[in-house]
Amino acid sequence: MSAKLSILATPKASRSEVVGWQEGALKVRIAAPPVDGKANAELLKFLAKYLGVAKRDVALVSGEGSRRKVVEIAGVTEAELFVKLPTEQ
Repeated sequence: MSAKLSILATPKASRSEVVGWQEGALKVRIAAPPVDGKANAELLKFLAKYLGVAKRDVALVSGEGSRRKVVEIAGVTEAELFVKLPTEQ
């Protein structure tokens, strides 16, 4: 069991945080620069902590070099995942 989540990432923010929803994707500000995969690594680490899952359970599926990304979270259903996320606006 796993769930996929569309992400709109903004690197080089002052801190990592979930902003809300934009264009059907979860908007996340990341405190790392988009250099040598640092922003992607920080995104996965941040999402794991935010969602209360192990870091190994969060994987980047697509969008490695893009602001639009898809991540897969293992061990949770989509229903369980969306309970932990802000409501869509």
